[in-house]
Amino acid sequence: MTFDGKVALITGASRGIGRAIAVEMCRQGSDIALVGRDRAALDETAAACANGRAGATAQVLTADVAEQSAVEGAVSAALERFGRLDFAIANAGVSIDSLLVRLRPDVIDQTLSVNLKSAFYLCAAVARPMMKQRAGAIVLVSSIVGLCGNAGQAAYAASKAGLLALGKSVAKELGSRNIRVNAVAPGLIETAMTEKMPGAAKEALIQQTALGRAGTPQDVAGVVAFLCSDAAAYVTGQTVVVDGGVLM
Repeated sequence: MTFDGKVALITGASRGIGRAIAVEMCRQGSDIALVGRDRAALDETAAACANGRAGATAQVLTADVAEQSAVEGAVSAALERFGRLDFAIANAGVSIDSLLVRLRPDVIDQTLSVNLKSAFYLCAAVARPMMKQRAGAIVLVSSIVGLCGNAGQAAYAASKAGLLALGKSVAKELGSRNIRVNAVAPGLIETAMTEKMPGAAKEALIQQTALGRAGTPQDVAGVVAFLCSDAAAYVTGQTVVVDGGVLM
Protein backbone atom coordinates (compact mmCIF):
# COMPACT_ATOMS: atom_id res chain seq x y z
CA MET A 1 0.00 0.00 0.00
CA THR A 2 1.23 3.48 -0.79
CA PHE A 3 -0.62 6.75 -0.30
CA ASP A 4 1.98 9.14 -1.69
CA GLY A 5 0.31 12.39 -2.77
CA LYS A 6 -2.95 11.43 -1.03
CA VAL A 7 -4.75 13.24 1.79
CA ALA A 8 -6.75 11.69 4.63
CA LEU A 9 -9.09 13.38 7.10
CA ILE A 10 -9.74 11.55 10.38
CA THR A 11 -12.27 12.52 13.06
CA GLY A 12 -11.65 11.50 16.65
CA ALA A 13 -7.92 11.61 15.94
CA SER A 14 -6.91 12.70 19.44
CA ARG A 15 -6.05 9.27 20.80
CA GLY A 16 -6.70 5.52 20.64
CA ILE A 17 -7.91 4.08 17.35
CA GLY A 18 -8.05 7.49 15.67
CA ARG A 19 -4.42 8.23 16.49
CA ALA A 20 -3.32 4.78 15.32
CA ILE A 21 -5.16 5.25 12.02
CA ALA A 22 -3.51 8.64 11.53
CA VAL A 23 -0.03 7.25 12.16
CA GLU A 24 -0.61 4.29 9.85
CA MET A 25 -2.02 6.39 7.01
CA CYS A 26 0.87 8.80 7.38
CA ARG A 27 3.39 5.95 7.44
CA GLN A 28 1.97 4.80 4.11
CA GLY A 29 2.61 8.26 2.65
CA SER A 30 -0.62 10.20 3.15
CA ASP A 31 -0.84 13.75 4.44
CA ILE A 32 -3.30 14.00 7.33
CA ALA A 33 -6.00 16.35 8.58
CA LEU A 34 -6.61 15.57 12.26
CA VAL A 35 -10.02 16.52 13.64
CA GLY A 36 -11.07 16.53 17.29
CA ARG A 37 -11.87 18.74 20.26
CA ASP A 38 -8.67 18.33 22.31
CA ARG A 39 -5.98 20.53 20.72
CA ALA A 40 -3.18 19.27 22.96
CA ALA A 41 -4.00 15.62 22.20
CA LEU A 42 -4.25 16.36 18.47
CA ASP A 43 -0.80 17.96 18.62
CA GLU A 44 0.49 14.74 20.18
CA THR A 45 -1.04 12.78 17.30
CA ALA A 46 0.61 15.15 14.82
CA ALA A 47 3.96 14.57 16.52
CA ALA A 48 3.42 10.80 16.37
CA CYS A 49 2.69 11.09 12.64
CA ALA A 50 5.91 13.06 12.11
CA ASN A 51 7.87 10.41 14.00
CA GLY A 52 6.33 7.75 11.79
CA ARG A 53 7.37 9.45 8.55
CA ALA A 54 9.92 12.20 8.08
CA GLY A 55 8.42 15.21 6.32
CA ALA A 56 4.86 14.19 7.08
CA THR A 57 2.31 16.98 6.93
CA ALA A 58 -0.33 16.84 9.65
CA GLN A 59 -2.94 19.58 9.90
CA VAL A 60 -4.62 19.99 13.28
CA LEU A 61 -8.27 21.07 13.15
CA THR A 62 -10.20 21.53 16.40
CA ALA A 63 -13.90 20.94 15.88
CA ASP A 64 -16.93 19.50 17.63
CA VAL A 65 -18.06 16.91 15.08
CA ALA A 66 -21.54 16.84 16.61
CA GLU A 67 -22.05 20.20 14.87
CA GLN A 68 -22.62 20.08 11.11
CA SER A 69 -21.05 23.49 10.53
CA ALA A 70 -17.91 22.42 12.40
CA VAL A 71 -17.51 19.30 10.25
CA GLU A 72 -18.06 21.29 7.06
CA GLY A 73 -15.52 23.86 8.27
CA ALA A 74 -12.92 21.18 8.96
CA VAL A 75 -13.36 19.66 5.51
CA SER A 76 -13.12 23.10 3.88
CA ALA A 77 -9.94 23.88 5.84
CA ALA A 78 -8.36 20.58 4.76
CA LEU A 79 -9.24 21.25 1.12
CA GLU A 80 -7.79 24.75 1.36
CA ARG A 81 -4.57 23.39 2.85
CA PHE A 82 -4.05 20.35 0.64
CA GLY A 83 -6.18 20.99 -2.43
CA ARG A 84 -7.71 17.51 -2.39
CA LEU A 85 -9.22 14.91 -0.09
CA ASP A 86 -8.84 11.22 -0.88
CA PHE A 87 -9.80 9.45 2.34
CA ALA A 88 -12.27 10.27 5.13
CA ILE A 89 -12.41 8.19 8.29
CA ALA A 90 -15.35 8.76 10.65
CA ASN A 91 -13.87 7.57 13.93
CA ALA A 92 -15.24 10.03 16.51
CA GLY A 93 -17.17 8.24 19.20
CA VAL A 94 -18.43 8.31 22.76
CA SER A 95 -19.72 5.52 24.99
CA ILE A 96 -21.91 6.26 28.01
CA ASP A 97 -23.19 2.96 29.37
CA SER A 98 -26.61 2.73 30.95
CA LEU A 99 -29.43 0.23 31.24
CA LEU A 100 -32.40 1.18 29.07
CA VAL A 101 -34.70 1.98 32.00
CA ARG A 102 -32.11 4.48 33.31
CA LEU A 103 -31.07 5.91 29.94
CA ARG A 104 -31.54 9.68 29.96
CA PRO A 105 -32.71 11.49 26.81
CA ASP A 106 -29.65 13.76 26.84
CA VAL A 107 -27.35 10.71 26.81
CA ILE A 108 -29.24 9.27 23.84
CA ASP A 109 -28.94 12.58 22.01
CA GLN A 110 -25.24 12.96 22.76
CA THR A 111 -24.43 9.40 21.70
CA LEU A 112 -26.32 9.65 18.43
CA SER A 113 -24.88 13.09 17.68
CA VAL A 114 -21.25 12.15 18.21
CA ASN A 115 -21.31 8.58 16.92
CA LEU A 116 -23.83 8.70 14.07
CA LYS A 117 -24.88 12.19 13.03
CA SER A 118 -21.24 13.29 12.78
CA ALA A 119 -20.68 10.55 10.20
CA PHE A 120 -23.67 11.81 8.18
CA TYR A 121 -22.12 15.29 8.22
CA LEU A 122 -18.70 13.99 7.20
CA CYS A 123 -20.00 11.84 4.34
CA ALA A 124 -22.02 14.75 2.97
CA ALA A 125 -19.14 17.21 3.30
CA VAL A 126 -16.58 15.04 1.50
CA ALA A 127 -18.94 13.72 -1.19
CA ARG A 128 -18.72 16.76 -3.47
CA PRO A 129 -14.93 17.11 -3.60
CA MET A 130 -14.56 13.35 -4.01
CA MET A 131 -17.14 13.33 -6.80
CA LYS A 132 -15.18 16.06 -8.61
CA GLN A 133 -12.06 13.89 -8.29
CA ARG A 134 -14.09 10.85 -9.32
CA ALA A 135 -12.27 8.93 -6.60
CA GLY A 136 -12.28 8.56 -2.85
CA ALA A 137 -12.69 6.18 0.06
CA ILE A 138 -14.74 6.63 3.23
CA VAL A 139 -14.39 4.35 6.25
CA LEU A 140 -16.83 4.38 9.17
CA VAL A 141 -15.58 3.03 12.50
CA SER A 142 -18.43 1.04 14.02
CA SER A 143 -18.29 -1.77 16.62
CA ILE A 144 -19.27 -5.40 16.98
CA VAL A 145 -22.02 -4.25 19.35
CA GLY A 146 -23.61 -2.67 16.29
CA LEU A 147 -23.97 -6.22 14.97
CA CYS A 148 -24.80 -8.17 18.12
CA GLY A 149 -25.96 -5.60 20.68
CA ASN A 150 -24.88 -5.47 24.31
CA ALA A 151 -26.73 -5.10 27.60
CA GLY A 152 -26.20 -1.65 29.08
CA GLN A 153 -25.17 -0.16 25.72
CA ALA A 154 -28.47 0.31 23.87
CA ALA A 155 -27.69 3.86 22.73
CA TYR A 156 -24.10 3.04 21.78
CA ALA A 157 -25.08 -0.14 19.93
CA ALA A 158 -27.88 1.63 18.07
CA SER A 159 -25.54 4.41 16.96
CA LYS A 160 -22.93 1.91 15.76
CA ALA A 161 -25.56 -0.16 13.93
CA GLY A 162 -26.74 3.02 12.23
CA LEU A 163 -23.25 3.54 10.83
CA LEU A 164 -23.47 0.21 9.00
CA ALA A 165 -26.72 1.13 7.26
CA LEU A 166 -25.36 4.60 6.50
CA GLY A 167 -22.26 3.10 4.91
CA LYS A 168 -24.21 0.73 2.67
CA SER A 169 -26.58 3.46 1.54
CA VAL A 170 -23.85 5.98 0.76
CA ALA A 171 -21.84 3.27 -1.01
CA LYS A 172 -24.77 2.78 -3.37
CA GLU A 173 -25.19 6.52 -3.91
CA LEU A 174 -21.53 7.27 -4.64
CA GLY A 175 -20.28 4.08 -6.26
CA SER A 176 -20.81 5.36 -9.81
CA ARG A 177 -18.31 8.15 -9.05
CA ASN A 178 -15.66 5.63 -7.94
CA ILE A 179 -16.13 6.48 -4.27
CA ARG A 180 -16.03 3.48 -1.95
CA VAL A 181 -17.65 3.39 1.49
CA ASN A 182 -16.92 0.65 4.02
CA ALA A 183 -17.03 0.10 7.77
CA VAL A 184 -14.90 -1.63 10.36
CA ALA A 185 -16.42 -3.21 13.46
CA PRO A 186 -13.79 -3.58 16.20
CA GLY A 187 -14.22 -5.82 19.20
CA LEU A 188 -12.44 -5.26 22.51
CA ILE A 189 -9.60 -2.83 21.78
CA GLU A 190 -7.17 -1.54 24.40
CA THR A 191 -7.96 2.19 24.52
CA ALA A 192 -8.70 4.84 27.14
CA MET A 193 -12.38 4.03 26.66
CA THR A 194 -11.97 0.35 27.53
CA GLU A 195 -9.62 1.10 30.43
CA LYS A 196 -12.74 2.07 32.40
CA MET A 197 -14.17 -1.45 32.11
CA PRO A 198 -14.14 -3.61 35.25
CA GLY A 199 -11.36 -6.19 35.10
CA ALA A 200 -13.77 -9.12 35.36
CA ALA A 201 -15.87 -7.86 32.46
CA LYS A 202 -12.79 -7.34 30.29
CA GLU A 203 -11.47 -10.79 31.10
CA ALA A 204 -14.84 -12.34 30.24
CA LEU A 205 -14.69 -10.71 26.81
CA ILE A 206 -11.15 -11.90 26.24
CA GLN A 207 -12.26 -15.44 27.06
CA GLN A 208 -14.77 -15.19 24.19
CA THR A 209 -12.03 -14.16 21.77
CA ALA A 210 -10.54 -16.95 19.63
CA LEU A 211 -7.12 -15.24 19.64
CA GLY A 212 -7.20 -15.00 23.44
CA ARG A 213 -6.29 -11.33 23.71
CA ALA A 214 -7.68 -7.84 23.41
CA GLY A 215 -6.93 -5.99 20.20
CA THR A 216 -4.71 -2.95 19.81
CA PRO A 217 -5.53 0.28 17.97
CA GLN A 218 -2.92 -0.77 15.40
CA ASP A 219 -4.95 -3.92 14.66
CA VAL A 220 -7.79 -1.69 13.51
CA ALA A 221 -5.59 0.87 11.78
CA GLY A 222 -4.13 -1.70 9.39
CA VAL A 223 -7.59 -2.75 8.23
CA VAL A 224 -8.68 0.86 7.74
CA ALA A 225 -5.57 1.53 5.63
CA PHE A 226 -6.34 -1.56 3.54
CA LEU A 227 -9.91 -0.37 2.90
CA CYS A 228 -8.57 2.99 1.73
CA SER A 229 -5.94 1.43 -0.52
CA ASP A 230 -6.06 0.28 -4.14
CA ALA A 231 -5.81 -3.26 -2.79
CA ALA A 232 -9.49 -2.81 -1.85
CA ALA A 233 -10.47 -1.12 -5.12
CA TYR A 234 -13.38 -3.54 -5.65
CA VAL A 235 -14.61 -3.51 -2.05
CA THR A 236 -17.51 -1.24 -1.07
CA GLY A 237 -20.56 -1.37 1.18
CA GLN A 238 -18.88 -3.93 3.42
CA THR A 239 -18.31 -4.31 7.15
CA VAL A 240 -14.99 -5.82 8.21
CA VAL A 241 -15.12 -7.28 11.71
CA VAL A 242 -11.86 -6.81 13.65
CA ASP A 243 -12.55 -8.67 16.87
CA GLY A 244 -10.03 -11.46 17.22
CA GLY A 245 -12.71 -14.06 16.57
CA VAL A 246 -15.67 -13.23 18.80
CA LEU A 247 -18.33 -13.09 16.10
CA MET A 248 -18.04 -16.06 13.76
